[in-house]
Amino acid sequence: MNFRLLLVGRSERGLVTDGVDHYLGRLTRSFPVEQVVLPEAGKGEPAYQQRVESERILAALKPGERVVVLDERGTHLTSPQFAGRIGAWRDQGVRKVVFVIGGAYGMTDEVRQRADLVLALSAMTFPHQLVRVLFAEQLYRASAILQGSPYHH
Repeated sequence: MNFRLLLVGRSERGLVTDGVDHYLGRLTRSFPVEQVVLPEAGKGEPAYQQRVESERILAALKPGERVVVLDERGTHLTSPQFAGRIGAWRDQGVRKVVFVIGGAYGMTDEVRQRADLVLALSAMTFPHQLVRVLFAEQLYRASAILQGSPYHH
């Protein structure tokens, strides 16, 4: 199974990039992972930015991919439950899972409707750049759980 991260907005150098690279580097030992950065909409009203970025996300998705959208209104899963979902897809022969982290104003309902899973990391709201690091760690943690590694304890 391969993972693809669709990320809206440029990657900020420093702590965000270092953190994402750290966890994805560990993850690639178990699951190949690709990062695709989609451009932000630029200036304009929040609804405009959300719509433009959502159109870019939908255009980047391919038929047959499992899609997980990160959204604060999504389903709350524990780390073992998230790992179980990935493991079940792997066991079903799913070849590619795409994880979508939107821009500062989130995504439209059309993107959420395309998702196989809408996932919340927390009931709290985080900057979308920070979500990248948190989610990269959770992906690595899920792979460690699936392998029976002591990382998750």
